[in-house]
Amino acid sequence: MNDKGQEDPGEDFTSRVGTESPCSDMKRAAAKKLIERYFYQLTDGCGNPQCDNQNCASSGKVTNLTPNQAAAQAIQLFSQEARLCDGTQPNKIPKTSLESGPASLAKSLPAKSINPTCSGEGKQVPYLTESKLLDIIERCKAEGSYSLLIRTLGEVFSSAEALSRSFQRVEKNDSPLTALLDRAPVSLLRPPSDLSKEAVRSLQGEDKDVDSSDPSPAVPHPADTSVDLEAVRRSFTALWSLPGEEFESALVNALVTLADNIELDLRVFGLLPSESTDMLLNIFLIVFEIPVLGSSEYLEYALHMLCKAASCLPIGAQARLTKVWARHCKSRLQSLLQALQQLITIKVIGGSFTRDYCVQDADTITAPTKVMKMLYYASMLAGELDPPDISRDEDRDTSDIDKTSQRIGVTLQQTAQDPLATELGISALDSRQPYINFNDFYNELLSDAVEMDKDFAYYKSEQPKKFSFMNYAFILTPATKTLGLYYDNRIRMYSERRMSFFQSFVGQPTNPYLRLKVRRDSLIDDALVELEMVAMENPTDLKKQLVVEFEGEQGVDEGGVSKEFFQLIVKEIFNPDYGMFTLQEETQTTWFNPTTFENDAQFTLIGVVLGLAIYNNVILDVHFPMVVYRKLLGRKGCFADLKDWSPTLYRTLTEMIDYTGDDMPETFMQTFRVGYKDVFGSVLFHELRENGDEIYVTQENKKEFVELYSDFLLNVSVERQFKAFRRGFQMVTDESPLALLFRPEEIEQLVCGSKVFDFAELEAATEYDGYTVDSEAIRNFWRVAHSLPLESQRRLLQFTTGSDRVPVGGLSRLKMVISRHGPDSDRLPIAHTCFNTLLLPEYESIEKLQDRLLKAINYSKGFGML
Repeated sequence: MNDKGQEDPGEDFTSRVGTESPCSDMKRAAAKKLIERYFYQLTDGCGNPQCDNQNCASSGKVTNLTPNQAAAQAIQLFSQEARLCDGTQPNKIPKTSLESGPASLAKSLPAKSINPTCSGEGKQVPYLTESKLLDIIERCKAEGSYSLLIRTLGEVFSSAEALSRSFQRVEKNDSPLTALLDRAPVSLLRPPSDLSKEAVRSLQGEDKDVDSSDPSPAVPHPADTSVDLEAVRRSFTALWSLPGEEFESALVNALVTLADNIELDLRVFGLLPSESTDMLLNIFLIVFEIPVLGSSEYLEYALHMLCKAASCLPIGAQARLTKVWARHCKSRLQSLLQALQQLITIKVIGGSFTRDYCVQDADTITAPTKVMKMLYYASMLAGELDPPDISRDEDRDTSDIDKTSQRIGVTLQQTAQDPLATELGISALDSRQPYINFNDFYNELLSDAVEMDKDFAYYKSEQPKKFSFMNYAFILTPATKTLGLYYDNRIRMYSERRMSFFQSFVGQPTNPYLRLKVRRDSLIDDALVELEMVAMENPTDLKKQLVVEFEGEQGVDEGGVSKEFFQLIVKEIFNPDYGMFTLQEETQTTWFNPTTFENDAQFTLIGVVLGLAIYNNVILDVHFPMVVYRKLLGRKGCFADLKDWSPTLYRTLTEMIDYTGDDMPETFMQTFRVGYKDVFGSVLFHELRENGDEIYVTQENKKEFVELYSDFLLNVSVERQFKAFRRGFQMVTDESPLALLFRPEEIEQLVCGSKVFDFAELEAATEYDGYTVDSEAIRNFWRVAHSLPLESQRRLLQFTTGSDRVPVGGLSRLKMVISRHGPDSDRLPIAHTCFNTLLLPEYESIEKLQDRLLKAINYSKGFGML
């Protein structure tokens, strides 16, 4: 061992030839050390810039040598007993660097030629290894001056070529020279006068069959990297143990220069050869490991420049960087995400944005967002993914479409794929549990600053292509994304109105709205019949704005009547007594009845109702398990979905998978035949495999049983019903960016609203007309409202807004208005649900206000009924 505890090259060699005599061992070790000195003289030099030895790199006369060529030439110099410079000591060589050089050499080299290697033009290029950086730090500490460290960091971190060659990883004893000497026969390491030319050529690699018994080199994993990331982290830890002011300004300036040059090159030259891609990959892996990117000068100057450069990488290079992060940098992902979030937040707060210069135009915001997308996918790759066989094939089999559905003629539109996701072969649907929670990628300040009408216009624009956050939806909160969907829906509605106007102009009048006229006492029959007629005659009418009229009532639908219509129809349709859906007792969720008597058309029209609710921005009182929303986006249900669908069954099957005993058939007594109940409570049986009743679950087939059983429960048993349901849903939403913007759990919020019911949010967001926040009637109103039980608060919300559901983003999104409706009187409060407006008389006492308000919310139904 050398004085630093590193393994000496001579020790390895001696141990491999231990069968020879001690005298022979010493000769071989001495010869090996001498060859190593020649090798490092050729590659690293002696450190004397005035050196005149033509076989020394420091003289500038040795250029363009590959490691193998240098090794062969070192053997020739050894055989010729050529001149050897002083100071080239191989026993100081670190074993973890590809371009190994003397660790102590940095102390003797001037700053401008720290650890040089030769570039393609013969110019010396500096680079760093962990040992070299540690030696420089120790020298600076000893001398009390950090000028050498500053110059070295500035030189290496400002040069793409120098930084890409730094911190290279090679396993112990895998340097080119060591590998060549390891496979050399004993006769090659005899005294110089005995070394033949044939032996030299055999070490030059000209003979391809030197060791034909070795297996072929393994194909490198696409997420592998030549950078020794652990060495990088240790090096940065040692570096930041020093006072930051000693070197950080120089490092920041170097990083800015580096990023600026890389960005310029990428914008000018575009696609790069694989060698350049490898170089850039190494650079970004190193710089994004800097532990203080989210603080001080790095955040202000360097980080956004690095993000701009990284965002210019070709898609293939971005995918490789994403894979390496997922495979080797899990511990770094969270801190890097926080740094990017801080950068975006600071730039949003400090920006002066107008309609002409918005957040989409600021590259200090858009560039880190693009890098965050790589982290987003890296987090998914590093977490738990669905099995690859859970494919998006819900629409592949259409053989069972009934005549009604055939007449509908739905064409399902594929969601535009993100190029990076396509390159990686992944989507948000693949992620069962990401390494970083999806919610951590939301940036609320940015979401509030984005003007979604303009962002939607950028999303739709063709040339020139503008940056749109809708293509980076992971960073937007669900409430903001809902606005993007709203604008898309409204534009389609206005387009349908315009087409209706043109058709009327040419003598073919059509209704610009989707009008439904229904009776309260036969709501479902009327609604489904009218929707079926529309779907059969002209399905595009479903994309018109919905207008509902209750027969015999005075209400004009400006949004409020539609809200009540959806609340009522959903309450009846999803009632288990209706027979189309069942209630999962354990989870209190709604599921498709596998033995229903209703035909496919009925389920298609139910899907239309759900799609219309989303399309018309109405929240429903629907409680589906999460697997329904995953299936609506095209995924098949699998075993993991049972955790939400039936927790007890999931635990039971998990115990079966974890069971290791050989007595499994006797313990579980389970065959490949499973039972379920029909609408009358009778037990029906289904065989998961042919003759399943005769096949018991064993250790060998238990996973197959679990997969088949899960597939039966979530897919096979309700295949007909769900396909019809999804088809109806897609009839309304097929052209919308729903799948682009929302993950399954966010679609649940979109359909059902937020689960947080906080009247304090509603009070803070309420506006007043004729009153002020300090008016006694308003203070009394909120005292009464906050004292009500939850059920009465929901009634008050429904009375005022037409829905008792909380919109995505919370009650603050409702923007309720309380308007003065005259002086004190015996009249009840009145609501305009279309505009979320409560008309409240100025009652003289809190008791009278409470009495009139409770009567209004408890006995109101319909319009003009009181």
